[in-house]
Amino acid sequence: MIIKDLKNKINFSALFKITAVLFLAFFVTSCSKKVEVKGKLTNSNPLERIEFIESSGVATLPLVNLGLDKNGNFEGSFDAPKSGMYVITFAGKQGMIYLKGGEKVNITGDAAQFPTEYAVTGDAKNNNDFIKNSQLFLDSYAAKLSMQEIIMKGEPAFLSEAKRINEELSKNIDENAKKYDADKEAVQWKKDELTTSILGLLSQYKVNHGQTIQNPSFKVSKNLLDYENTLKENNDRLVENHPQYRNYLLSTMTEEFQKYSAAHNTTGQLSPSQIFADLLKTKKDMSQTTKDYLLAYVIAQSDLTMNSTKESTAKVNKIIDSEIKNEAVKKDLKQIEFVISGLKEGDALPKSDLVKADGSKYSLSDLKGKPTLVMFYASWNPRIATSTLPVLNEVVNFYKSKIDFAYINLDDSKEQFQKSSSAMLKGLPGVNAYAEGGLNSEFAKNFGLYGFKLPGFLVLDKDGKIAGHYFVNLGDPEIVTILTKVSGLKAPEMAPQMPQMMPGMQQNAQPQQAPQSQPQPTK
Repeated sequence: MIIKDLKNKINFSALFKITAVLFLAFFVTSCSKKVEVKGKLTNSNPLERIEFIESSGVATLPLVNLGLDKNGNFEGSFDAPKSGMYVITFAGKQGMIYLKGGEKVNITGDAAQFPTEYAVTGDAKNNNDFIKNSQLFLDSYAAKLSMQEIIMKGEPAFLSEAKRINEELSKNIDENAKKYDADKEAVQWKKDELTTSILGLLSQYKVNHGQTIQNPSFKVSKNLLDYENTLKENNDRLVENHPQYRNYLLSTMTEEFQKYSAAHNTTGQLSPSQIFADLLKTKKDMSQTTKDYLLAYVIAQSDLTMNSTKESTAKVNKIIDSEIKNEAVKKDLKQIEFVISGLKEGDALPKSDLVKADGSKYSLSDLKGKPTLVMFYASWNPRIATSTLPVLNEVVNFYKSKIDFAYINLDDSKEQFQKSSSAMLKGLPGVNAYAEGGLNSEFAKNFGLYGFKLPGFLVLDKDGKIAGHYFVNLGDPEIVTILTKVSGLKAPEMAPQMPQMMPGMQQNAQPQQAPQSQPQPTK
């Protein structure tokens, strides 16, 4: 009896352990942020890259940068910050895909149409089929509308029309959700997008109806304002997930901002984000979430620029630290500020675990004794061969007696690095090293390196400290001045190179916006 009881206890214990392991595995899978993506593009160029960007975030930086092999295959993974729409960039074009953490996604298409047209299989198929077909119906529906006629309607008729449009499009979303078995989150996202579009329609009416009927004193009634407020009941969810909703809110504040600026920035010394932050302090009824996202948008638009000074960066960070309360928004802003403005003179050199072609370890901290020009590059970047290497050869030949050189490769594999460095940099003096993992490596993150910043350059002084900010233009007069200072050699002027920006990344780091789905006027 004792033996039988003991066996039962042992069996129960084993069963409990197995159940616990299975539960833990399920929990980890269900809570995972990792998205595994692979696919194939026909008629592709192996030099092209695929990037995924979270569309509703503040920091519109690629979550992953994927290369294609000679057959058009690609594969990789990244952490998805949230369930929602993601921007796919490829060959200067953009498309959208709905993703959530824990999914395994397969994408196929033709390079000529990708990423605007492609097929999705795997875990993300149902949600993307739902969104695609809902959008097709909306496009067909919008083509039948005349925005001019709608805006000309009297307010009661216009309000009735707006509600009808909302109801019919919402009904179609429900029908497609059932047909394609879409997740509740995806359905909610699509309905919130529709809500934003209807709000945009109301905003257009308020702005344009008076002009259309030649009555500049026209004001909408309480009925329309009440309907507008019902659409904004889930304001915080809308502002968190839909950049176009943020645009809508900002558009309603344009006139007020201009008046506030004229009254409070009489000396012209305040930046737009400083003025806007002060204006938001007067908005007692506005949620902190809304304030955070709107201010983040203005900061990204007005203050985050390539090669900003330490003084301007300090001012931006002061606003971020004092006014932004949402930690995720604050983190994203700090990240994009670091990436866009780059490393600056006097900054500590980030950790740099690298490897040479022979397999030996290497670190940029080894660069001491002489000033050094460091180049970061990847063979797939078109500028490296067409415009950078000819100028680099001239720079090396002129400064090689006084300056050392290091070339840091960010290709996808060590094998590609070995081929690239021997082919592209043959005969150039200096150290060749590789960041394992390329642009998806910790090294790239520590240095704030993305595709739009390659090739790029840093100058280190004889003590291995950063002697100037990050440059994407080897002919920039400022980098020439720094090289002259550290070497003592006066160089001839070089022709400036225009940096190639990443698809989806504007010069002023404008946040990525999801495509509008507002009904458009007929032609």
